Amino acid sequence: MVFSSLLFLYLFLPILLIFYYIRSSIRYRNWVLILFSFLFYAWGEPLWVILLLGASFIGYLFALLIERYRDSWKGKTLFIIAIAINLSLLGFFKYIGFFIDNLNSALSLDLPRPDIGLPIGISFFTFEIICYLTDVYKAKIRAPRSPEQLLLYVSFFPHLVAGPIIRFSDIQHQMENRKFQLSTFSEGVSRFMIGLGKKVIIANQIGESVPLLLGTSHSSFFGDWLGIILFALQIYFDFSGYSDMAIGLGKMFGITLRENFNYPYIAKSAGDFWRRWNISLGGFFRDYVYIPLGGNRRFYVRNLFIVWFLTGFWHGASWNFIIWGLYFGLLIYMERMFLDKLLSKLPAFLSHCYLIVAMLIGWVFFYFIEIRQAAVTLFTMSGLSNRPLITLEHTIYFKENFMLILIAALASTPLFTWLLSRLMNRFPVLQGDTASVALSLFNLAILLTATIMLVGNSYNPFLYYRF
Repeated sequence: MVFSSLLFLYLFLPILLIFYYIRSSIRYRNWVLILFSFLFYAWGEPLWVILLLGASFIGYLFALLIERYRDSWKGKTLFIIAIAINLSLLGFFKYIGFFIDNLNSALSLDLPRPDIGLPIGISFFTFEIICYLTDVYKAKIRAPRSPEQLLLYVSFFPHLVAGPIIRFSDIQHQMENRKFQLSTFSEGVSRFMIGLGKKVIIANQIGESVPLLLGTSHSSFFGDWLGIILFALQIYFDFSGYSDMAIGLGKMFGITLRENFNYPYIAKSAGDFWRRWNISLGGFFRDYVYIPLGGNRRFYVRNLFIVWFLTGFWHGASWNFIIWGLYFGLLIYMERMFLDKLLSKLPAFLSHCYLIVAMLIGWVFFYFIEIRQAAVTLFTMSGLSNRPLITLEHTIYFKENFMLILIAALASTPLFTWLLSRLMNRFPVLQGDTASVALSLFNLAILLTATIMLVGNSYNPFLYYRF
């Protein structure tokens, strides 16, 4: 089940809200969320509920034992075993095929590749359990005695399958104490609608065009650049739209989730870009991998490239993701060595252009699983290939979709938010009740537009569901 589906919008969510708010008991509401979260997860593949329950039980049990023996060798051993179990589950389901394929290729073997699917969201909930176990081991949090809180932390459906990655400490107090506030609920609805609009009205429409431009036999210099720009917009609105919906849903139930995006396409360096893109993932690797390895203090270069290798590999069991991660690691390394000093002397516009070009080159590696296809596309984008600079087909496509592309590009910046803020400050009459009515009409317009676009539309995937 996905948030941007008619089933979720008009059946699952309304029924959940009714059951959730008919009683005010926190324990009752927690268990309602747990049960509906498992139903949400089981909708696509019921078998993986066993995995989710098993991983949660392992986290719950080991956390209690780690806390009990924290200051002894037993505690450390239990912690290592618990982390190893979680990483083994992730490694088996997500990476076993990759390792077997590469072993077969490198050693001319014929090992059978297991025919297993990838459990949705395993990368996210595995990392959250690792966060929880680590924080218990470091005495940053206490392990709850009842499984209720851990089950809710792991399974809470808004962030379960595509993030943001949260820490137990982020929501522990909220799981114990939260009250209904109409203003918070209203904020949640508005945030959800913004995410729904990003996903259905922008990302889905752009996403249908990307395969028509990239990796085709009639590519051109202009067509490939346009295609990768559209993919950059698609993945931003797809993923940030999901995060907006997740955060909005959290607010509807009185739970505040971490922000995950901060207009990454206005960045002026690769480092700045990654402080704005998938913030929760970057925070995980910083706090649970980079700093424990030594951070900037010891073996900085080693630590940096380990983190970026893992960042790429986390996104998918394929060499293109590894190259993509190491590519950004190299950019950040060069920025820290000398590029930052050079960029600081340039006009902000030129620094921004550097980031946009560098980021688009990175998205080429992210888009194409086949390295050869990525190389061919980059060669065409360089203008050195024998491909035409532009084709009539690409010209017509650009003209027909110019307004959508322009609106998407502007919406990926804070421009509309800034204009709205200036407008409301200049005309106070637009504040208060007038603003509430306008916001309600805006939300209704998004819902109706998204509903119309979802009816009969088969293209509605979330890109990050596959990670």
